[in-house]
This record gives sequence, structure tokens and C-alpha cells, in this order.
Amino acid sequence: MTQTIQDVEQWTQFHRKTAVTLFNQVWDLMEKEARTEEEDFLMVHKAHASRYHWNEIGEPVHFSRGEWQISRVYAVLKRPEPSLYHAKRNLAICLEHKIQDFDLAFAYEAMARAYSVGGEQELKEDYLRLAHEAAAHIVKDGDRNLVLSDLETV
Repeated sequence: MTQTIQDVEQWTQFHRKTAVTLFNQVWDLMEKEARTEEEDFLMVHKAHASRYHWNEIGEPVHFSRGEWQISRVYAVLKRPEPSLYHAKRNLAICLEHKIQDFDLAFAYEAMARAYSVGGEQELKEDYLRLAHEAAAHIVKDGDRNLVLSDLETV
């Protein structure tokens, strides 16, 4: 069976739309003040599903952001081991593909947050310092301010 260009475009559009929709739904759940246990499970599954769909059609920056969100979900749920696992994957993708700016600062933020959830104060402080250093090199003021604001919540 041969695929037409239209088939490939539809496949790509499906994965992109699904990845973005799930990513945004995860944010909505993370920001919800009183989630149910079922919503916590959905938040985890949706974050992983979003990352999967980016894996099908995305680029390393999308993979990085997906890993970052998964790490953040686990941090919100106070689950240090999977939070740190995905934070490390996020940082490794950034470093391997030389992803800088906003994404690198948030990769360090994810590491700091995961170590914080795990009670590793010294490592948390090390990665907060790296996040602040990376944030100083962010080109757009709005992006830099977002990172700095988020760092205050670690």
C-alpha cells in the first residue's frame, strides 16, 4: 500500500493536533486546585500520550518539552523518582541537540524541581543556579520572566 502526500500530511496533522491538545489539557489539570485521584491518573497518561505523539512527528525540541512536562506532572504529584527520570531525559535531549534559551533554562528548572521533591537540597540549589545562569541568556524578555517566575516556585 502506498501512502500519498495527503495521507502523510493528515497523519502529521493528527499527531501534531493531538500532541498539542493533550499538552494543554495537562496544563489545565496541573493548574486545577482540587484534582481527583482519577484526574491525577489522567494527567499522567495525557502527558505521556502527548510526548508519544510528538515522537511520531516532532523534532528534538518537542521531545524535550514533552519530557519536561512529564517531569513537572510527577513533581506536582510529589513523585520524585519519575520526575527526576524525565527531567534527566529532558536535559540530555537539550544538551545532545544543543537546545538553548528558554528550553535549556526549563531543563535545569525541571532538575531542580525533581531534586526538591526528592528532598535533595544541595542538588536542587545547584540546578537552580544553572537555571538562573541559563535564564540570563534568554533572548526574549517575556520568556526570561516566565522562567524566573517559575523558578521562584521550586
